Amino acid sequence: MKRSLIVSPAVLLASIAAVFAQNASQTPSYAFDHGYPTAETAQQAREDADLQRAMIAYRYFYPTVSMEGIFNGNRKLGIKDGDAISIMAAGPRQVAFTANSDTPYGSGTIDLSHGPVVVELPPGPFIGLVDDHNQGWVLDMGLPGPDAGNGGRHLIAPAGYTGDIPSGYHVGYSPTVKNLIAVRSLPTGGDAQAALDALRQIRIYRLSDESNPRPMPFVDISDKDMDATSLAWEDNIQFWSVLHDVLAAEPVSPGMMPMYGLLEELGIAKDKPFNPDPRMLAVLERAARAARDQMLVSAFDSARPDRFNWSDRKWEWVGLVPDQANFETRNGVDLEARDRWFAQAIVASPAMFRRSAGAGSLYWMAERDSKGAWLDGGKTYKLTVPQPVPARLFWSVTAYDAATRSQVQTDQNKAALRSLFELKNAPSSEPVELFFGPTAPAGHEDRWIKTAPGKGWFAYMRLYGPEQAAFDRSWTPGDFEEVATTAGTPK
Repeated sequence: MKRSLIVSPAVLLASIAAVFAQNASQTPSYAFDHGYPTAETAQQAREDADLQRAMIAYRYFYPTVSMEGIFNGNRKLGIKDGDAISIMAAGPRQVAFTANSDTPYGSGTIDLSHGPVVVELPPGPFIGLVDDHNQGWVLDMGLPGPDAGNGGRHLIAPAGYTGDIPSGYHVGYSPTVKNLIAVRSLPTGGDAQAALDALRQIRIYRLSDESNPRPMPFVDISDKDMDATSLAWEDNIQFWSVLHDVLAAEPVSPGMMPMYGLLEELGIAKDKPFNPDPRMLAVLERAARAARDQMLVSAFDSARPDRFNWSDRKWEWVGLVPDQANFETRNGVDLEARDRWFAQAIVASPAMFRRSAGAGSLYWMAERDSKGAWLDGGKTYKLTVPQPVPARLFWSVTAYDAATRSQVQTDQNKAALRSLFELKNAPSSEPVELFFGPTAPAGHEDRWIKTAPGKGWFAYMRLYGPEQAAFDRSWTPGDFEEVATTAGTPK
């Protein structure tokens, strides 16, 4: 049975210790009289304990609330859970944590309340997965999955399902009722429309309808504004309200019992209304702001030396734990890696963190320029990319707004430079120079992404079908170099 992203009680204790360590300098001195706490101490200790519990719970359940944001993006466009699949040629107007414009997307909610669901994937260059409501990995599909791009029948079943499963299926078991299916269709040859149309060939239906399938329809939202994030909830009381509603709708998971107990101390329980008094409301809102900010520090300013791939470059691994959807090491769950990933990205699978030639894709992030300064939307930068890039399929560089962790939004309506599109005519043996800044550099308009003054931004470099040189450091990209400009011309 596939394991979901559940942190054990032992890891919970480790996270508690981490929070205490981070706040050691602020730990108050409690007063005791004859071994008993004074009234002031008792009140302060309870307040501190509630805040610490809330911050631990926030970080643990952030992927759950973030997943609800993904589901809600479709709902706001009239797509009900389990009724249809949205497809889109993604762009900046679709706000989602580090989504990109490299490939068309298909996504939707798989609802297991009526039993297992079948996903029939045709042969082709698809990268797909199913994650549960907590963003725990259930199953890979397509190129990184067991069908290896040859097409296949996949079955998503509830955990503990004992019914008959026909032969010929790749099976994944989920501990939650609602699950996300996300499939990317690679635009081989640069044909984005064909890649979008290929998504329509996927068939998703209930196993109980196998003799007479009624596949879910597809809804093209390419021209729709969409917000598939938890941004509106993540720093206020709505985070906890959304979490309460998710827990109320999902089955109890035995592996999460310690966390349920922690939430109940905060007034959040599956079978009880969520109605915090003014004191608890203040605690929960304070915890949401502080814990969210701590996660963003992990995302953008981690002190981990293993985040760098090259000792003389600013490019960092986004995923700190290779080959692991659960962020596990031999010593436990890597909490920094978990916080870092979910603060800036969505969904997880082993294939997303694979560091070996032939993997589906890999991701590096840069949030600083060559001198170590944060990337600034009011400045102009040049990025030199040596050719050939060790990507068997294609590669891209995407600019993201640091506040929304989504593609930069400007009147250019563009956030990526891609080898299959904007850079398809670039020389194969000479370095390619890319530009990022508020004004188009003269003579380089076709290799430029517009950024917004007054906003910070960061970049992802993605290699699809990465080759060995991407991992053994025999190929090295340049850093972002700030360049002075005169009348739009780089000096």
